[in-house]
Amino acid sequence: MNEVKKPRKPLIYYYTIVLIAIILFNFLAMPLISGARVKEVDYGTFITMTQNKEVGKVEIQAQENQIVFTDKDEKQVYKTGMVDDPDLTQRLYDSGAKFSGEIIEQMSPLLNIFLTWILPILIFVGIGQFMYKKLMEKAGGPNSMAFGLGKSNAKVYVKSSEGIKFSDVAGEDEAKESLAEIVDYLHDPSKYKEVGASMPKGILLVGPPGTGKTMLAKAVAGEANVSFFSMSGSEFVEMFVGMGAAKVRDLFKQAKEKAPCIVFIDEIDAIGKKREGNIGGNDEREQTLNQLLTEMDGFEENSGVIILAATNRPESLDPALTRPGRFDRRVPVELPDLKGREEILRVHAKKVKASQNIDFGKIARMASGASGAELANIVNEAALRAVRNGRKTVTQEDLEESIEVVIAGYQKKNAILTDKEKMIVSYHEIGHALVAAKQSHSAPVQKITIVPRTSGALGYTMQVDEGNHYLMSKEEIENKIATYTGGRAAEEIIFGSVTTGASNDIEQATKLARAMITRYGMSDDFGMVALETVNNQYLGGDASLVCSAETQTLIDKQVVELIKKEYEKAKKILTENRSKLDKLAQFLYEKETITGEEFMEILEA
Repeated sequence: MNEVKKPRKPLIYYYTIVLIAIILFNFLAMPLISGARVKEVDYGTFITMTQNKEVGKVEIQAQENQIVFTDKDEKQVYKTGMVDDPDLTQRLYDSGAKFSGEIIEQMSPLLNIFLTWILPILIFVGIGQFMYKKLMEKAGGPNSMAFGLGKSNAKVYVKSSEGIKFSDVAGEDEAKESLAEIVDYLHDPSKYKEVGASMPKGILLVGPPGTGKTMLAKAVAGEANVSFFSMSGSEFVEMFVGMGAAKVRDLFKQAKEKAPCIVFIDEIDAIGKKREGNIGGNDEREQTLNQLLTEMDGFEENSGVIILAATNRPESLDPALTRPGRFDRRVPVELPDLKGREEILRVHAKKVKASQNIDFGKIARMASGASGAELANIVNEAALRAVRNGRKTVTQEDLEESIEVVIAGYQKKNAILTDKEKMIVSYHEIGHALVAAKQSHSAPVQKITIVPRTSGALGYTMQVDEGNHYLMSKEEIENKIATYTGGRAAEEIIFGSVTTGASNDIEQATKLARAMITRYGMSDDFGMVALETVNNQYLGGDASLVCSAETQTLIDKQVVELIKKEYEKAKKILTENRSKLDKLAQFLYEKETITGEEFMEILEA
């Protein structure tokens, strides 16, 4: 869809241009004008004119190292450079020249005042009047908010057959199905009016960052072929109290004039947060929210204006904003599943030159948990890698490597490990892979590498599930914790010591063990009691405990016991398969990167 609104230049831009023009005029034009009457001559001519008594007035400018003088009638001004002339003073006296110390006027006083003072002021006032007229036209007249502060700066997209459609948005079938009804209503509102049905005034798109909420909103406008107003919630917040509310009024005024249309407010939580219990508050955000609520109640149903809003913090929105009659329909835009990831990869792969034999299903499995934006970034990284390697098409290898780049960063070319460190990392990673392979309900090993990455990882083991995985049993979580501890267990068994390389493993294992006890009810002592709440579900899911200090102590004790138990299990697995551990670690040490197939061949041999 084509944005038709021209970018508005700030006021300081015009004042800067005027200031530069005046400075250039005084420094470039004025010297040329003032120098029009001055004629430069050599010192010999000056001596000849003094001898012939043709000099009228003389001014010796020692600082500039020059002599300025006039003819007898003082109509023409001359200047010449100074030379060492002991007889200069006597010669001037003999010629009858006047040198009383007065500065020779090179321009008439009236012309000098006009050019240096009156003309620049006239230019400045004229440009100021022009700017004021233009600003008043944009603001809607002299009674409007000064300088357009009360105007909404929403991006306006007109009807366009080349805009984003639902076919351009992959992996969000449920969200598209929910929004298809809105498109149908905008196409043919009469059949809804006949039944007495009315469309929701506001639709809230919620989900993690990068899942395509803004793109879905544009796709609704593209499918319905109506105007689309787009504005971020933060753009309503102004320095002056009341300006945000004025922008809301202006936005809805424009929308009603161009109905049927769609108004999209991105990151609505910037203005729609829950109001505090302060009495008599005069907060700018609160005034903006109150105006938004008033405007949503102020236009009739079936008016042809649909309001879409997006947020990844729905729990922080004010209840008055989400009540029936306002944003009463919530459309989740979740992370795509396996099929959705494959479709998204195919959509973005159309934008690059890709090989015909790419297995997008495998890439989608490897990119488990990735959002639409991350998948687009993976495809772009693959294209960049193809160019760096001198190829004109993107291959399967490029896509697989780009996933590793997104997950762990680029390979560190100049990171050189000592032989001992390299061997420790080899045993560490094989420890993870071997524990995972010897347990049931574990994802197959896809790749093992000990090549350092820019994220700080000295190596990693990639496991890829074969399909979608929505639930995890208690046994699966315990096995996963054991897998996390496998690297540290291998170090202790082989080297009799431990290193700092397991820091991330410890963090992940502790997080899983605590969630089992506090959130999933998998503790025999606490049972199905929620001891922890999750905040910001779509922004990392930070958790906070909701229990007494004594209970927290018991939780910590159980977490330690659980991880210890799984650590001992990992050590037992590795001890029982010591020969395979040594063989695989030596193989990884030599090759640095091995595939899951190579790993399983040696393990099952």
